[in-house]
Amino acid sequence: MMDAVRKILLGLICMFAFAACQQHFAADPPYKGYKMAPYTLKGLRFIPMNVEQALHYDAVGIASHYEANGAMGAIGQRLHRHQYYAAHRTLPLPCVARVTNLENGLSCIVRIADRGPYIAGRLIDVSTAVAQKLRFHNNGLARVRVQVLSVGDGPYKRTR
Repeated sequence: MMDAVRKILLGLICMFAFAACQQHFAADPPYKGYKMAPYTLKGLRFIPMNVEQALHYDAVGIASHYEANGAMGAIGQRLHRHQYYAAHRTLPLPCVARVTNLENGLSCIVRIADRGPYIAGRLIDVSTAVAQKLRFHNNGLARVRVQVLSVGDGPYKRTR
């Protein structure tokens, strides 16, 4: 009887551990190619980098987190707090990047699916789920390294 209980408990532990390791990206948007059009916000003009520039992007700066729970992101998809997404002012959309918290070494793979942050001195905004995984949700800000791994989806996807 105890062996059966142990097997069930071990199975449940493995199942929860596996579920915790899953990446929760936002769903692929209904568009083709990349979103790289220049845009203007509050009188400031932003010109996204091209695919080649983005594939070599490796920057250090301040990350903040935001919650766009259910809101439509710049890429044209709904963003939810449990997904691993981020916002960047000039990377082409979509991108996949590694965000590493330089204070504790934790990293997370995110999908750049939105625009922002628009606060001076901030490099990237990440979802609540990412901030929790990188353990800076309670602090609000963290010094991070952002490295682009790929740009685009499907047949348009380009990797480093």
